[in-house]
Parts: sequence; structure tokens; C-alpha cells
Amino acid sequence: MSDAIFIGGGGEDYAEKQGLLLKYANRHGLIAGATGTGKTVTLQIMAENFAAQGVPVFLSDVKGDLSGLAAAGSEAFKLHDAFTSRAEKIGFDDYSYGAFPVTFWDLYGEQGHPIRTTVTEMGPLLLARMLELTDAQEGVLNIAFRVADEQGLPLLDLKDLQALLVWVGENGKDLSLRYGNVSKASVGAIQRSLLVLENQGGSKLFGEPALELSDIIRTDADGRGRISILAADKLMGAPRLYATFLLWLLSELFEELPEVGDPDKPKVVFFFDEAHLLFDDAPKVLVDKVEQVARLIRSKGVGVYFCTQNPADVPEDILGQLGNRIQHALRAFTARDRKQLRLAAETYRDNPRFSTEDAIRDVGVGEAVTSFLERKGAPGVVERTLIRPPSSQLGPLAPSTRQAVINASPIAGKYEALKDRESAFEVLKARADKAAKEAEDAERAEEEIESAAEREYRAGRRYSGSKVGRSTSRRSTRKSDSSFGEAMAEAVIKELKGTTGRRIVRGIFGSLFKGR
Repeated sequence: MSDAIFIGGGGEDYAEKQGLLLKYANRHGLIAGATGTGKTVTLQIMAENFAAQGVPVFLSDVKGDLSGLAAAGSEAFKLHDAFTSRAEKIGFDDYSYGAFPVTFWDLYGEQGHPIRTTVTEMGPLLLARMLELTDAQEGVLNIAFRVADEQGLPLLDLKDLQALLVWVGENGKDLSLRYGNVSKASVGAIQRSLLVLENQGGSKLFGEPALELSDIIRTDADGRGRISILAADKLMGAPRLYATFLLWLLSELFEELPEVGDPDKPKVVFFFDEAHLLFDDAPKVLVDKVEQVARLIRSKGVGVYFCTQNPADVPEDILGQLGNRIQHALRAFTARDRKQLRLAAETYRDNPRFSTEDAIRDVGVGEAVTSFLERKGAPGVVERTLIRPPSSQLGPLAPSTRQAVINASPIAGKYEALKDRESAFEVLKARADKAAKEAEDAERAEEEIESAAEREYRAGRRYSGSKVGRSTSRRSTRKSDSSFGEAMAEAVIKELKGTTGRRIVRGIFGSLFKGR
């Protein structure tokens, strides 16, 4: 099947080859099924097939099992006999073991190359989704991004955004006149959400050097597509961070890749595992954005495959864009389960040989109900398919082997060292330091003026004071003179303080707004 990727065998005796045409692989797809029915192995064999056809792949490894793609399977493996028997049954005559070119990525930089973006590239919409902000808080975040654009403040990492929000809170009254209400309560809520994100390790996502998309769209010297694997076992502890990051990556592919129409094969295939996390409690504006990307990104040559337990996890408008489907078993233990099973069966083109609903319920592990786009993009008849065995290692790599693959990667050393160039945090800090210095200089000048005025007053009193008569008591004269002197000093100091106060205010706000 030179123009398709081989998925498995269908028909009466599983002898009819079932494949996904490369020409329609960018029409997206769905891999669904209950836990333990074989979704991960299906994802693995699809990644192998795409890579063998020269198509780069990006996928997330939620359970840590997919790292085995970097190593060949072994005849000593306990399932070797089962694999070879299945290959013979489905007519997979040239089945053999082999490793595939793999690049490991890890947001935390522990099990792969660090993968980062900047706060600016993430944008306020996705960042608000990640932080679970209210509409009012999202509005304040949008104002902060606008201020950063207007004042030329690069937002690279979390400390840049935190510093900007402090400035926005301090100048909320002035900003409210131009952009709308900026409450300190909203700013404080955003800061608290950023602190939670930082505690979850989200600060490692933001910074430089940022990911270059060309590094996940690579082929090796033999023309095989490289498989980029994102370590997501730890990342799943922060599901919003996981889902938002993958959506950002998909959006970046959409924005940066050129239009190619309908290519003979995809430029890259993107697998979104645990896809339900993307849509759980998602606002409509975010779902609309995902639908827009799904509709339009296929013309960029990108195929997107959502992996989830139940098709109902994916909104209908997006589900309607997924033309290639591999449905593993769904279990129907409740009335709700039976209803979802029936709805899932109704989305397939019927096969007269069997009931689709019964097939989805009854298929065993390693077997699935499949439907792929045929010529002219028409959905194919549903078929019970025995999934082909993997050529790469089933299960995770040993840590030492994984590290060896990381060290031998063509991008080794490119992203490991974090760069911290001048950005919003440094610029605002410099402005604040300058304002503080000007205020300190003004205060020192005030003290010098006060000292000079006091000396002048004392000197004037020494040489211009009149001699009192004998009838005036020394005690009462001193008291009167002292009262007069205190009054004069108080008036002078009050005037000087008012002037200096105005200087300090002008110094602080002039420095902060300078450059706007």
C-alpha cells in the first residue's frame, strides 16, 4: 500500500487490507475506545506508518509507553509469537522489527529536550484558559497585553507578566480612563492564578529559546519522518497546562505553515491524546477556535487525530471534521453508555454484514471498527479490523537508552540553556529604580534646603535682633522668640515639603510613563 498507511486486516477472515490513504490523511481523524482496548498500540502503529512514509509526527506520551518507538521490537519479547501469528492472519507478509527516528521533548526538561514558548506567543486567550480566569479578569489580561505592545515591553516569561501586572495595578486609575475598568481585585486574582501555575511547573513553559516549528517537522537521512514525543506523564498533573500547550502548538502550526491545498501526503501529523481535557469546561470562544483550526489547518497539510475514550468527548462541530475513524470497544454498563454507543454507531456508513452497534460493543483487544475516507473523500463502509502488530518495541525504553537517544538528537544542546534577555521585567525594574533614585535625590535636596534655611534664619536672628529693656523678663522674651522661630520654620518646611512632594510625584510618574 504505497499510497496509504496499513492499519490492519478486515473482511470475513481479516484478510482484506485496511489502510488510510495518505492523500486524505490531512482530513483529520479519531481514535476512541475504553481503557485497555488497544488505543495506545493503534497510535503507535500509525506513528510508525506515517514516519515510514516520510511524514513527521508529533504525539504526547501520557502513560510513558510510546518511547519504545525509538527501539526495535525483539524476538525474545513475550508477544513475539502472537505478533507474527497476527501478521500472517492479516496478510502482513513483510512484517519485521525496526526502530524509528525519535526526538524526545519534555516541558520540564527531565525526559527530553526542553520545549518553551513566550508569554506573547501564547496570547491572552489561551493564557486565560490556562489560568481559568473569569471574563472580567480576562479583560484585564487583554489590557495588560495591549499596554505591553504599545510600550514595547517584551513578555517572555512569567516574571515579565507579573511585573507588568504590578504596574497595571498601580496605574489602574489612568488605564481605566482609556481601556475600561481595571480593578486591583482582578489584578490580584490573576497574580494568584499565576502563582498556582508557577507552583505546577508552568514557569518552565515560558522563556527563551522558544521552540522553532522546523524542529518538529524533520526527516532523517533516509527520508523517514521524525517522531516527536512529548513526555506527558508528569504534565498530566496539570491538565489545563497540558491541553493549552498542545492547542497553542496546533495554533502555531496553523499560523506559520503556508497553504498547500491537498498534498499527496501530510506535512506533519499531530496526535492529541486525552483530547477530552481540551474541551472539559471550555468556553465557547475556545471551542470555536479549535473548530476553526480543525476546518482550516488541513489546507496547510496538517492532519490532526484526537484520541479519547468516547466520541462524545469531542463537540459535534469538531467531530464532524474527523473523516478517518478507528473505534475500539465501548462498554455499555448503563443506560447512558448504551445511548452513547448507539450514537457512535450512527456516525458510520453501514456494512450489511454486521451491526455496527454490536461490533463496537463486542470487538476484542487489538481489534477495532474502522472507517477511512475513500476516493474523492467519501467515507468508507465500516469494517471490523484486526490492528497490525507494531514493529518497534512495545513498552517504554530503559532510562539509559532514552538518554542516549536524547544525546544523539540533531538538536541536542539547542534548547537546554535558558536565555534571559532584557524584557518587561528588566525595563520596568529600571524605570522603578530610576524613579526611586530621583525621589531619593529630591529628598536629599529637601534636607539640604531645610538645613540652609535654618542656618540663614539663625544667622539673621543673631545680627538683627533688638536689645530689650530692663522691664522685659528674660524668660518671657525667650518664649516669644522661640514661638516666632518655630512658626517661621514650620512655614518654610511646609512650603518646601509641598514643592518636594510635587517633584517626587513628577519624578515617579514621569519615569514610569516615559517612553509611552
